[in-house]
Amino acid sequence: MPRRRTRSERESVDEFGLDDRGGLSSRLADLVPATLARRGVVVSVDTDRPVYERDDPVEITVEFENRLPVPIAVPTPKRRLWGWTVDGHLEASDERLYTRSDPSTFDFRGGERKRVSVVWNGRLERTDGIHESVVPEPGEYEITAFVATHPETYRPSDSTTVRIR
Repeated sequence: MPRRRTRSERESVDEFGLDDRGGLSSRLADLVPATLARRGVVVSVDTDRPVYERDDPVEITVEFENRLPVPIAVPTPKRRLWGWTVDGHLEASDERLYTRSDPSTFDFRGGERKRVSVVWNGRLERTDGIHESVVPEPGEYEITAFVATHPETYRPSDSTTVRIR
């Protein structure tokens, strides 16, 4: 059973007493195979409500959880560690976004949860000929959040649907 952290302990010490400043914790993460690390992460995505008026902003909350009791490092082929899409369009846009091609890792302590909130402005960015911001038609739209692992590998993700009326 994990021990509870006391107030006097440094914040860089995780619940198992491992120093999380890159030393032992980082070396332990290196021992976990990338395949297991990817499968150890669970993604959940939610919105602040299920139905929106046209042009309303949508607050999206994404949570990433390391289900493993040990630190992990999930490799990503580029600097992007995670992302979100609306009906398959990255950040609700069909514009190609530049991301540095340097590989990176999405690091987690044992059992760690990371929560991020973003706001979709309720519009779709279109770049066919002219760049424009389009208010979507009424209907259902799928919002997906994911860990930006290599596309050919297992990609932890979750989706939710919102309705625009």
